[in-house]
Amino acid sequence: MKPASIFSIPSDLGVQERLQRRHMLARLGLAWLVMMQVMMFAFPGYLRASYVDAETVDTLDTAIIVMNWCSLLLTVPVLLYCAWPIWRGFVSRDPQDTHQQSMNWPIGLGIVVAFIPSAIATFRQSGDVYFESIAMFVAFVLTARYLALAARQSGGTAFDQLFDQEFRLLADTADRIGLYFVSIQIALSLVSALVWYFYIDAEHALPVLVALFVMSCPCAMAMAVPSAQAAARAIVLGSPPLCQQALAGLRAQTVSVARRSLYGSLLWHLLMIPFAMIGLVQPWLAAITMLVSSLAVAFYAWHFYKNYTFGKPVGSGTIAVNSSSA
Repeated sequence: MKPASIFSIPSDLGVQERLQRRHMLARLGLAWLVMMQVMMFAFPGYLRASYVDAETVDTLDTAIIVMNWCSLLLTVPVLLYCAWPIWRGFVSRDPQDTHQQSMNWPIGLGIVVAFIPSAIATFRQSGDVYFESIAMFVAFVLTARYLALAARQSGGTAFDQLFDQEFRLLADTADRIGLYFVSIQIALSLVSALVWYFYIDAEHALPVLVALFVMSCPCAMAMAVPSAQAAARAIVLGSPPLCQQALAGLRAQTVSVARRSLYGSLLWHLLMIPFAMIGLVQPWLAAITMLVSSLAVAFYAWHFYKNYTFGKPVGSGTIAVNSSSA
């Protein structure tokens, strides 16, 4: 990894911050491994509807029961270890994750709403389970949080002071939008589930509720400001000493990138909500849409870092410097 990049580890990073990053990476790795295995265990359930032969269906039903138990046993460590930062912020204020307060409630509620009926269905050996959606949700949430943490750490305290006012205002805006979005989304989730339960199809009410809870996680919105900040810091560190005019231009561009990421991710969620409310988005697909928005924010910040150019065009008296090749 380059010494100066959007997700590099700063040389002056403290011991606690390094330990926090390692613990999050360990949780992230385990969550992804379990997610892939649980998705394999869920595969027989996807095949069941395509068979009409009674003997084949009975065989699949037996396999599904065994696979559901395996999925339950694998999902428990994901909830107890990988998702521990979520529960810590869910029941109390986490001093290491103050910017995540608006996220923990919808994430925790979504996991609980999906896990309890799945565990009951496993014990009863009847009904739908959502272990693959739970494992996928946790893995994707931790991916977004790890990217956000790496971006914040790469930002550096000195750079924070350089762009202090702009980033503070942007962070406050992102938190406020995230809080409003989560509050409205939770209300829509409950109303939609009740409408499905009483007026449309009671059996489909739970998948709709879980999908909307999953989509209420504003992970991409929380990444918008720190990822743009880290990209700007990497540009500064990878370039020659900059004059005040160049820094002012970079500051304006960074604010623009952060705002586009913030409102773009909000728009993506708003566009997906109607599809989830009418039952077209399964919980696992909702988790994927959340991951896509988070990765899009990270990619946009990386693109900003790789393609930002200082100075006037070559030949006008100054030399244009590209941040990624300096």
